[in-house]
Amino acid sequence: MAKKTIEQVDVASKRVLMRVDFNVPLDKNGAITDDRRIRSAVASIRSVIERGGRLILMSHLGRPQGKGYEAGFSLKPAAASLEQLLGGVSVRFVEGDCAGPAAAEAVAELNTGQVLVLDNLRFHPGEKAGDGKFAQALGAYGDIYCHEAFGTAHRSDASLVAVPRAMDDRPKVAGLLLEKELRFLSDAINAAGHPFVAVLGGAKISDKLAAIHNLMGKVDTILIGGAMAYTFLKALGHEIGSSMVQLGMLNKAQAIIDEAAASSTDLILPHDHVCGRQITHMTPVKVTATSIPAGWMGLDIGPETMGQFVQKLHEAKTIVWNGPVGVFETPPFDVGTKQVAQAVARATSEGAVSIVGGGDTAAAVVIMSLADRFTHVSTGGGASLQMLEGRRFESVELLDDAQPDR
Repeated sequence: MAKKTIEQVDVASKRVLMRVDFNVPLDKNGAITDDRRIRSAVASIRSVIERGGRLILMSHLGRPQGKGYEAGFSLKPAAASLEQLLGGVSVRFVEGDCAGPAAAEAVAELNTGQVLVLDNLRFHPGEKAGDGKFAQALGAYGDIYCHEAFGTAHRSDASLVAVPRAMDDRPKVAGLLLEKELRFLSDAINAAGHPFVAVLGGAKISDKLAAIHNLMGKVDTILIGGAMAYTFLKALGHEIGSSMVQLGMLNKAQAIIDEAAASSTDLILPHDHVCGRQITHMTPVKVTATSIPAGWMGLDIGPETMGQFVQKLHEAKTIVWNGPVGVFETPPFDVGTKQVAQAVARATSEGAVSIVGGGDTAAAVVIMSLADRFTHVSTGGGASLQMLEGRRFESVELLDDAQPDR
């Protein structure tokens, strides 16, 4: 059932505790290299402050040890970035604290229309542990809880599960980004236009196994690329040289091939490959058909496979894409992923609905300056993949249901 959103509750003079996903990449100097996750939360943030709410933002960043403040994982750069994005709105930041006296004092001093950013939740061991006492301290800050962190919605951290539980009968709502992510990814599977094409890439078949099973029979075509393709090809008896393979997954790969043969879904594997000796820009390169000779590794789909993938995408009415089809970070093995991205963008311009999974796939389309040419680019790699697997998220189930239209 659809969840009530932040725009459907009165926030005037109320404290809104919003879990955002400000887990943004930083360079070695601590500067943000991609602020998409911060920008994606701005609509919900503005909704609160422009309606007279008092906003407390909480997030994690990276993987600190959980033993206290670590300067390299502070959310200070994210708070500064948000203040710039809000243009004229002062953003207060509590450095080194999220559930202690300094944070509690800052919350108490918060006025109508103001924004406060707490420091990294993972500085406290209670966040990853889902600790109830830690959750009660955070929950005490808010009159309303808002979940706006799709990128971590599949996790059971305290701020996502224990906090809304600790807030009892206080309103618990979805942020605008979370609502959009859930709607697009749910509709993509359950109300898709056909032909429905899924592109699945990345390194490991084990990461995509559940998604493939869930999509089987629902999509018309699954296009397989990336290193995971070589586990399938190995299972079929093809020579794959020194390409990456999960030997322990060969039986499961064969089972997927057999399942596809018995279903209405076409499973299409690469039939030619762009190969290199190593994953470097200067490595020797050759194109091979089907079998890959010893000493070479498949690092991208070949030109014939690219053509076949592009044709299937051109015909599609719904496209879900999760995982690059080659080593896109290392030219010349980025061509296949570029071809797929451009084909999906063209299909979208001709009326197809396209949903791009987060993580490496989102990073690839941003690098290619194509992100604004898709229907939806997800902010959450792991979360979007688990939605393709058909999973339900406890952090979402805890939110208040929207009232049905009368």
